[in-house]
Amino acid sequence: MALTKGCDEVVHSRPLFLTIYTFVVVGIVVSSLYIFSALYSNNTSSVLSSFSSSSPSGEEPHLTDQILNVSQSKTVHAVSSPPPEPQNVWTRPTFDVPPHNKKMPPLESFRLTKELVQQRVKDNIIIVTFGNYAFMDFILTWVKHLTELGLTNYLVGAMDTKLLEALYWKGLPVFDMGSHMSTIDVGWGSPTFHKMGREKVILINLMLPFGYELLMCDTDMVWLKNPLPYIAHYPEADVLTSSDQVIPTVVDDSLEVWEEVGAAYNIGIFHWRPTESAKKLAKEWKELLLSDEKIWDQNGFNDIVHRQLGPLVDEDSGLVYAYDGNLKLGILPASIFCSGHTYFVQAMHQQLRLEPYAVHTTFQYAGTAGKRHRLREAMLFYDPPEYYNPPGGFLSFRPSIPKSLLLNGKHTVGSHFTLINYQMKQIRTALAIASLLNRTLVMPPLWCRIDRLWFPHPGVLEGSMTRQPFICPLDHVFEVNVMLKELPEEEFGPKIDIREYSILENSALPAEVKKSWLDVQLCKEGTRDCNASNNTTFGGVLKFPKHSNEETFIEIFSSFKHVKVIQFSSVQDAFTGFTDKEREQRFRKRVKHYVGIWCCVLDHTPGHIYYDMYWDEKPGWKPIPPQTSADDHPPW
Repeated sequence: MALTKGCDEVVHSRPLFLTIYTFVVVGIVVSSLYIFSALYSNNTSSVLSSFSSSSPSGEEPHLTDQILNVSQSKTVHAVSSPPPEPQNVWTRPTFDVPPHNKKMPPLESFRLTKELVQQRVKDNIIIVTFGNYAFMDFILTWVKHLTELGLTNYLVGAMDTKLLEALYWKGLPVFDMGSHMSTIDVGWGSPTFHKMGREKVILINLMLPFGYELLMCDTDMVWLKNPLPYIAHYPEADVLTSSDQVIPTVVDDSLEVWEEVGAAYNIGIFHWRPTESAKKLAKEWKELLLSDEKIWDQNGFNDIVHRQLGPLVDEDSGLVYAYDGNLKLGILPASIFCSGHTYFVQAMHQQLRLEPYAVHTTFQYAGTAGKRHRLREAMLFYDPPEYYNPPGGFLSFRPSIPKSLLLNGKHTVGSHFTLINYQMKQIRTALAIASLLNRTLVMPPLWCRIDRLWFPHPGVLEGSMTRQPFICPLDHVFEVNVMLKELPEEEFGPKIDIREYSILENSALPAEVKKSWLDVQLCKEGTRDCNASNNTTFGGVLKFPKHSNEETFIEIFSSFKHVKVIQFSSVQDAFTGFTDKEREQRFRKRVKHYVGIWCCVLDHTPGHIYYDMYWDEKPGWKPIPPQTSADDHPPW
């Protein structure tokens, strides 16, 4: 009755009210149909989706969602899958740190087994490296590169318990090699170094019977591009190995021409398929090394593989029969599976317009510190955040080099030393200023005119792609390991921290460092606006007089201790020296140890020549090798 009465009133009302009532009634009907339709469609994926997903913001689901979930609980329960297996260090994502409220699994659970490897294998291939605690930062860098390439099928072998525990708590897939190795850096060529080589061969022999392809790597290399598609191009290969070849035999990405490879095969990067021929080679190699602990693993490998070499397997692949005449071997191109020479010195991949897959820090000096520094120069090494924001801040400078020293005349030992000495004098001044201001010195890029090797050569290797001049690694001239070493302060003065020349361009540099910058422009005292003052010009440039003494430096730059980066336009004639003569002597003693040797001239024994940090204080100094055994010592 009420509804009828209401309708009668609407009929006798004005047209406007009739229209409004009509829209209201239609809206009620449409809304009712929509709600009933939604309710009846709850058997579809919309409700199942609501059940299985959580709120992105982490909030509790709405009451309506809860009601709908309850109404569908029986249906969902009927199709639900079993709960997932609990994750462990080998199945969880890399760098997913284990819960700290739980104990680390017992050591026995980290033993290498097929079941353990199977948890990381993908497409029947596993990538492996190994090392001791001294190389943990290299291992983290190795893993991070693979992770960034989207690869997960890798394992790390720990040669000591300290490394095993450290990698476990960082969330890395690690296994125990049972080597009981020392945790310190063993040094190339030492008995422990050779023991590590034997452990590698034993590891290969353990893993090949599992039936998986094995890409074995040293820790002092990094992956720059996913190598697995490249390896898949050679399905018939039993073994693919890198080499120390420095003269290209191909100019594309095909395998090296085996007849033209005169250098050793390098076992820092090589791939094994679990074929009978590969297993036979691995077994004989292991037996050879275990029979004589003085045999270097790489030499043993080369001796066995070269026992028979040739002919080609076919006309197209580049594979060659080796070892026993049945093993199919491929030599990876050194232009893209790079050595320390083809990457850091020749930049062969750049010249050939190729994308490198890997770089192995061979052909370098200054030990492990030299390897680390090379990777840092190339911005390929991963350091903790504090490395990029040291206490006291950075000091950098723009080196000044005349064109004539770089390009004029022939590239000889003499012209090379003239160029290096000109740069060395500036670096010496910069080291003194960095010491005075307690700042970390950003080393400049170092230009060389000739290469450095272990044997006599004419300047660059004939047939190589070394350009002259070239930016050479710091370890070509400086003893990087000594520069980074803790020397007694009472004898050598305060430590002077250094960083690689590329650090200020590294994407890991914090924003707070990039924004905190002071440019210092040297000027001649007495000229306009050139006085010892901490006032900066418009644009934030500080004009600073040349030939300033210790007191002036401390007085002016004490106002800029908060600045993260102080960059000098030049350091030539910037500093007159320390006022404290004892400190001056300790500084001189320190930096004299910073420089190494160049090697080697063709017609003299010994053929090396010592660099001298204070060459300019010795009238008539010339770059010549020691003339007698009594002369064969650093100029300390």
